[in-house]
Amino acid sequence: MIDYDRLKARAFAPVEQSYTTRDTILYALGLGLGADPLDAAHLRATYERDPGFCALPSMVNVLAGPGFWAMEPDTGLTWQKILHGEQSFTLHAPLPPEGTILGETRIVDIIDKGEGKGALLYSERRMTDKATGTLIATVEGTSFARGDGGFGGPSGPVKDVHAMPEGEPEAVFDHKTLPGQALIYRLSGDYNPLHADPEVATGAGFKQPILHGLSTLGVASWSITAALADGDPSALKHLQLRFSSPVYPGETIRTEMWRDGDAVSFRARVVERDVVVLNNGLARLG
Repeated sequence: MIDYDRLKARAFAPVEQSYTTRDTILYALGLGLGADPLDAAHLRATYERDPGFCALPSMVNVLAGPGFWAMEPDTGLTWQKILHGEQSFTLHAPLPPEGTILGETRIVDIIDKGEGKGALLYSERRMTDKATGTLIATVEGTSFARGDGGFGGPSGPVKDVHAMPEGEPEAVFDHKTLPGQALIYRLSGDYNPLHADPEVATGAGFKQPILHGLSTLGVASWSITAALADGDPSALKHLQLRFSSPVYPGETIRTEMWRDGDAVSFRARVVERDVVVLNNGLARLG
């Protein structure tokens, strides 16, 4: 069972991660970019000699993290029943195409939804450039610990969910994922066999390995800048969303957008199954 005070005060050692231009390109390939080698927007993220070459902002999600720490026995968590519920990131400065990042993680709060209803874990990671000390990004996540409610912790406050606009989207962008996309994306650091091993996937109730949720997030992030920022990935300064359903590699992710100044409400659905996979999204361009 969760010990609220102990888990909330859990100390995470700072994580130092160096990455190269090759890693930056590999991350972009793991989103399915490069499928059209003549598309200038693809080349900005996949060809180091392109004049506009830059790291995709969503790459901060895979850098300098603490790993799947919920598996450690002192947490009191039933790690097998944990789902990734929400994710957000804010860029305070551009992510360099290569460098060394320092990540410091903390648990912000743990919400007890009640016996049999699970718990919410809110976490935050602040990332700085080791060479300059510049704060690059703040990454926040919500994990849904389905098997760990009823430990006597606080029942709130729960984070607000971004409300989606009514009516038809003002912009739509389709991105066809690659059949082998999960096998590429996992090389950016998430080696969960659910995304690679057919037996593990079918044992978990899926017809085949599923795409990483953070790969789907990356696709939506890039799609927003492709549709609304002239293909300039660095225009994205903030993004938040809820994960609502998995994607199978090879499916088409359609990002639907409603713009209000620099704010963009969005959701993403799989075209082939007409299933919403990302919801309650909010991005900010600058």
